[in-house]
Amino acid sequence: MLAPTLLITLFTIINLYGEVTAPNYYFTIKQFKPLSPGSAIAPAIKQYPDHTQLKEKGGIKLYQFNLNYQHYKFTVLVQSFDGKVLDMFARLPTYFLHDIFHQSLIDIYGKQERYFRQERSAIYIWNNENGNRHIYSGSCTITCFPDYYTIMPVAPPPAMSGSYQPLIEQMKLGDITKK
Repeated sequence: MLAPTLLITLFTIINLYGEVTAPNYYFTIKQFKPLSPGSAIAPAIKQYPDHTQLKEKGGIKLYQFNLNYQHYKFTVLVQSFDGKVLDMFARLPTYFLHDIFHQSLIDIYGKQERYFRQERSAIYIWNNENGNRHIYSGSCTITCFPDYYTIMPVAPPPAMSGSYQPLIEQMKLGDITKK
């Protein structure tokens, strides 16, 4: 009679401590705030010491920040001008869950304004009250995962008309590494 009770107790304890969480449960969009457009670049440099300045052209500096926290490590590219962040681009880890990341964006910015889907990939676009455009891309194979997340101004700063090119456009054109 003692054996069945012992087994039930053992299985109950195993189930209580056997919680499995997705790798991005501990990640929040708020961690991008220091790297968001309009933020001062100096606090971001202090907060994320694992960074490199990749290039400087026409007063625009390009930084590579390596974010490390518990379950994840990934790179965020940031452009700055005159001490302020212009835009950022993050190539998100594929082990993040698309549903959780997308829902966290919806919780903050509401339902996306535009949505494009091609085969097994989708792009979601939000324009928020701060004058920023948020673009998120996710793809699906067996599971769904995020591809990238970028934040850029809807309109370039007036002092930079003609000289500013968002990171996502530079990547499309292959200009990101040109000095």
